[in-house]
Amino acid sequence: MSLGDFPFANHSSRFLGAADLAQQPHTPFAIAGVPFDGAVSNRPGARFGPEAIRRASLMLCDGIHPVFNVSPASYLADAGEMRLPNASPLADVRSHIERQAAALMAQHHSVFLGGDHSVTLALLRAAKARYGNGEPLALVHFDAHCDTWTDHFGEPSGHGTWTYEAIREELVSATHTVQIGLRSSGVREAREYVQDMGGLIYTARQLRGKDGEGLADILATIHERLGRRPCYLTLDIDVLDPAFAPGTGTPEPGGLTSSQLLTFIEGLAPLNTVAMDCVEVSPAYDHAELTTHAAATAVWTYLSGQTAKHLSAQPQQALEMHPKRRLTGA
Repeated sequence: MSLGDFPFANHSSRFLGAADLAQQPHTPFAIAGVPFDGAVSNRPGARFGPEAIRRASLMLCDGIHPVFNVSPASYLADAGEMRLPNASPLADVRSHIERQAAALMAQHHSVFLGGDHSVTLALLRAAKARYGNGEPLALVHFDAHCDTWTDHFGEPSGHGTWTYEAIREELVSATHTVQIGLRSSGVREAREYVQDMGGLIYTARQLRGKDGEGLADILATIHERLGRRPCYLTLDIDVLDPAFAPGTGTPEPGGLTSSQLLTFIEGLAPLNTVAMDCVEVSPAYDHAELTTHAAATAVWTYLSGQTAKHLSAQPQQALEMHPKRRLTGA
């Protein structure tokens, strides 16, 4: 056997070493990068997040999730990076994102790797058109920041306005919006906008000292509130304390632990989630790849929960939750 015959996972450039979407176009799940950071308000670099998250994910490529007892790798394909005009106005970039996201969502349950948080508005537009059935979506929003500012330091839109815009556009239902981990400074009108509109906010301060069973009541409340409404999940990695995720553009001390975040993602898996994104990973500010590994593990956990649901709905596949596979690398 020559050296080139060894199927080392770290030879892959795809999330979990999964198949290339062009080679396996019929997988139930697909992942795509959204390498845009032209709307940041502090430190740039999130356009390099997708590549770094993929690299970190390779440690998980053949792992079976300890809660869901599956690996999503065999049910996932990687579509690579969206082609975006990074120097164009934000509205133009969003139109390109929406078009490419819509094409992916038409065939797959999709996960998107950002990119700054401004990309989520375009992804929500595509998700609402695909899954909304004329009604606004539910939203689970992990973040240190409320992202409900009415302008972006004098500009009409940016990575801090998208939640406000999504509610105003009726892409998401305010009463079915849940924000988790908020803690940044800001005027009350922005910080509590979602709650004033009838939604739920769980600040990082309220979550201090809660994990595991301590989050059970909160998870139950979220499930009761959102029910079976189609739901979009967005994860800004700065929801984590900088001790767990230093590699982000706008770090805020006092955030969630990795353990708390994973407990939430595991506990929310039964929701009728239709798509997810993970944004604001900026590798240039990372240390020891802490941020990229946290992001990769969160996305892997989400995909594992969705894969378990997919398999439970297909009895003919349920007997073999993790089919044997040989990583070929790329």
